[in-house]
Amino acid sequence: MAQVIGLTALPSCAISKGVVAGSSFSQKKLGSSLVRPAFLKSSLLGNRLALAVSVEIAASRRRSLVARASLKNVNTIPAATMASLVLALAGSPAFAVDAPVPQLSQPGTEAVQIQAKPAANALQGAAMTAPAVKKDSGLPEGAQWRYSEFLNAVKAGKVERVRFAKDGSTLQLTAVDGRRANVTLPNDPDLVDILAMNGVDISVSEGEAANSYINVLGNLLFPLIAFGGLFFLFRRAQGGQGGPGGLGGPMDFGRSKSKFQEVPETGVTFADVAGADQAKLELQEVVDFLKNPDKYTALGAKIPKGCLLVGPPGTGKTLLARAVSGEAGVPFFSCAASEFVELFVGVGASRVRDLFEKAKAKAPCIVFIDEIDAVGRQRGAGMGGGNDEREQTINQLLTEMDGFSGNSGVIVLAATNRPDVLDSALLRPGRFDRQVTVDRPDVQGRVRILQVHSRGKTLAKDVDFEKIARRTPGFTGADLQNLMNEAAILAARRELKEISKDEIADALERIIAGPEKKNAVVSEEKRKLVAYHEAGHALVGALMPEYDPVAKISIVPRGGAGGLTFFAPSEERLESGLYSRSYLENQMAVALGGRYKYDF
Repeated sequence: MAQVIGLTALPSCAISKGVVAGSSFSQKKLGSSLVRPAFLKSSLLGNRLALAVSVEIAASRRRSLVARASLKNVNTIPAATMASLVLALAGSPAFAVDAPVPQLSQPGTEAVQIQAKPAANALQGAAMTAPAVKKDSGLPEGAQWRYSEFLNAVKAGKVERVRFAKDGSTLQLTAVDGRRANVTLPNDPDLVDILAMNGVDISVSEGEAANSYINVLGNLLFPLIAFGGLFFLFRRAQGGQGGPGGLGGPMDFGRSKSKFQEVPETGVTFADVAGADQAKLELQEVVDFLKNPDKYTALGAKIPKGCLLVGPPGTGKTLLARAVSGEAGVPFFSCAASEFVELFVGVGASRVRDLFEKAKAKAPCIVFIDEIDAVGRQRGAGMGGGNDEREQTINQLLTEMDGFSGNSGVIVLAATNRPDVLDSALLRPGRFDRQVTVDRPDVQGRVRILQVHSRGKTLAKDVDFEKIARRTPGFTGADLQNLMNEAAILAARRELKEISKDEIADALERIIAGPEKKNAVVSEEKRKLVAYHEAGHALVGALMPEYDPVAKISIVPRGGAGGLTFFAPSEERLESGLYSRSYLENQMAVALGGRYKYDF
């Protein structure tokens, strides 16, 4: 490889007979290698450049070829490229620029040895030195070091400073050669001591203030949420979200959260209640007292504080209570008795107190308690000797009803279908001292109920409410409402525009016996047997004196029966519940009539 010995600007008279600037041309022998100086020339900025290059003759073949190729093409290299080449090849060369230099007078001279001299002009004073080539520092390559490599570099004194991350999991190092790298740190308690012993500058990265605030808030987020949730639960349990329809809380002993409804105006009157004429007559006194209380108080009369509506399910007890409120034009408070009872002792009593406090504030008004037997059962029949929440609730209810002033304007209406299980203290005069029985409607009552529930429905001209009422003995108002609704559904399924008597009859059979078995496969022989069986029931029933008339015979399978025979019982017999011996014997004969027909 070419080695730069020296470079200087040569005056025109400086080269003569192998002597340049007082130095003679000669060959140098370095060790066992013969070095031949070679004289290179080029021009830069109009000046001539002279270069003395020594070439190792005995070097390897590869380096010799590279040197020869460089010397062969040196005359064609531009001045700027020549200068760059000189800087790249020089170990520590120096060059100067002077006036143009003539061609060497002795081109055959093999070696030139030149000693650098001070520059003769201003440009010659500007000496330039190329940076030294960096030697291999022995440090790992890359921006991420292993921990073992990092320790070796520290102990070798090749790490100048380190900067730890704030969490202590990583660090950034700066080597002595200026390189930077990252190291992932294990849990090594001796690391700081090792760094200090080797004179490494140690620092810790400081996070931004905003990030520190975010980290603090992040650490406090879960405790704050947990504390807020507990505070909300205790706040809600101790009195939050009160008022009608509230959910209540087990620790709220001062205010009720039972789901009672407050309706300023019900919009229901006695005209909307059909088939309960006797009950409406009894409740008319309550309506009159709420409308004209002075008429009764002037004579010293005391209106009953509570009325108990007794009757089978579906007879319209709740509707009657709403009708009383609508007729009197007073607010209506309603709730189910089961809403008072809770798991925790004392909650039911608290809800009773709160209910009556609200009612007194809106007096005159109606308080309706549905299914009062849920809390009004006879006391002392509980299992075990512990405290009974139901008993405390009924005790508070009795106290509230006794605590009324003479004419407070708050009237309690309660409904039940089991008056026999109620506590006697609840039924005594001064509390629920009036019992209004709401029975099933009679024929005329059923006719009026059917008329009420047929409003808004398109009926055919063949619909006769009188016949339907006679075929539905014992039906309550809810049953008749369901009958008309089922008939409307059947008409819609059949894509009819009006409800006829056939849809009503099919709906009645569906309610009594169940839906028709349309997928049942019945052979002709079995169909005859069913027809004989049902004809036997009807024939014996028609022949027996003092028995119910036959209403309809059907051999269509419904529910669990292959056929049905419908009888229309007497209204008087149903209402009284009294059956003679002959009637019961006839009923037995009718039941055996189907088997007799088989034998016949």
